[in-house]
Amino acid sequence: MSFEAHKGLDVWNNGIELVKEIYKLTAKFPKEEIYSLASQMRRPAVSVPSNLAEGTARRNDKGSIQFLYIALGSRSEPDTQLHIAAQVGYLNSNDTTSVTKLLDNVSKLISGLIRIRKISPKK
Repeated sequence: MSFEAHKGLDVWNNGIELVKEIYKLTAKFPKEEIYSLASQMRRPAVSVPSNLAEGTARRNDKGSIQFLYIALGSRSEPDTQLHIAAQVGYLNSNDTTSVTKLLDNVSKLISGLIRIRKISPKK
């Protein structure tokens, strides 16, 4: 297995797109938010493809699935933070549409990977 196998996964590439979109959105936030809500949104977004990469590199399904679940959990955080950013007036629904679609797609893809790993474990 290549150490870069994760780069061929649609879910990892969608995770990278998620990071880029979150960074674009949070760049619009007021300067006083850079170490607060912006940082809170960026960290879990970066965690998604990072944990996908680590999970892909694991040699057994138990370890791999654990990192897929961590990625799924990290994916959930920006969803709440997007809502908060909209509620405090930093974003509007037009700003969040593409990120929401990416979040939904990433969830589906990670869940699919988890199902596959549970059904057909590596020998």
